[in-house]
Amino acid sequence: MTKEKIIKYITPNSSDWKPISSEAADGNAKNDAIKNRKALNEVLLSSMQMQNLVVLSGCGTSLGEDGGPSMANLWELCTKGGGVEYTDEAKAVFKAVNYDESNKVNIEELLSLCEAHLQLNPKGNPKVCEFVEHCKKEILSACSFEKKDNFLSGHKTFIHRLSRRRTRDSRLKLFTTNYDTCFEEAAGEQGIVIIDGFSFSRPRLYDPRFFDYDIVRRTSDESDIQTYLEGVFQLFKLHGSVNWERDSSGNIEEKDATPQGACMIFPAKGKYQQSYIQPHLELMARYLSALRNPNTCLFVTGFGFNDDHLAEPIISAIRTNPYLKVIISDPSAEKYLDDETDNISRYWEELKALSQSGRDVWFINGTFQEFSDLIPDLKSLTPAEKLAKNIQNLSGAR
Repeated sequence: MTKEKIIKYITPNSSDWKPISSEAADGNAKNDAIKNRKALNEVLLSSMQMQNLVVLSGCGTSLGEDGGPSMANLWELCTKGGGVEYTDEAKAVFKAVNYDESNKVNIEELLSLCEAHLQLNPKGNPKVCEFVEHCKKEILSACSFEKKDNFLSGHKTFIHRLSRRRTRDSRLKLFTTNYDTCFEEAAGEQGIVIIDGFSFSRPRLYDPRFFDYDIVRRTSDESDIQTYLEGVFQLFKLHGSVNWERDSSGNIEEKDATPQGACMIFPAKGKYQQSYIQPHLELMARYLSALRNPNTCLFVTGFGFNDDHLAEPIISAIRTNPYLKVIISDPSAEKYLDDETDNISRYWEELKALSQSGRDVWFINGTFQEFSDLIPDLKSLTPAEKLAKNIQNLSGAR
């Protein structure tokens, strides 16, 4: 019999994990879990009603049933081509860039060495050039996976609940490092509108001005009364997308991308530098600005803090923005914070120290799907409950 996973969370200024689900037989443990879950629900509910709600999602949101590739999957596809042994092409590249595959397997480090090798050799090594193009093709193909009807349940729940915020609050801002189109497809199936920086006409061309547009509903009698449309959120794809193609004139169009024209930041240490060219420069500027706003809650899910150019701004914002709340969900959060684990990002230790020093940083050791299920549905509250919550929030503000 499979042992039930116990989901826990940890609060600021604390080192004790609080379980919110328990398989324990005795009633005390079960009652404690129920109380803890209710307390976490209150925190999530109040967080969702803050003026600004920001999300940072990584590849962990597309793993599992949705079929998205992990970094280990990309390594296998690029170096073994679906087989068991390394291909002759991969072996030649290992030798050319002096990569020791027997010690560590990391597609990002390998491609970084390939980039450095090609920069130092302007004429280029044909084998390395061909390998880099091969990797781009494999990554693009792997991230263009077909989503089945019963998949994307986590994405659907996540954006359905978060997009039901009050229209008088700022729009949900969802930043993602993923190349896939999971969030777009989940939104489309539910009639949720995305503002993603592309024009509303065909062909859909990228222009950052569209992030400043919104959608309103006008009354049928053509009076001046108008309201913001419900169920709208902003999507920022920080590393590009499988359906972003850059043409020879520099325009970016929403269409199935080719390895040569794909507007994507492929895995490599050069991600930091590439993030400061368009369109990624504009997306990074929006990301940095969102973290500096007052009365802001940041949800982090499926992100392992391995990208310095995205993790550093979070650490800086926690230290300098006293009105920022951060809630981090990761299935290995407890292990990262409590154990001496090798090969994990150094930022976990910094986040732990900031949380224990009193900064408003919370951790949940749950997957993206589990975190999505924990998010309360704002419109499921009765009018009386809504009034009580509003009074409670006003009292807490004082």
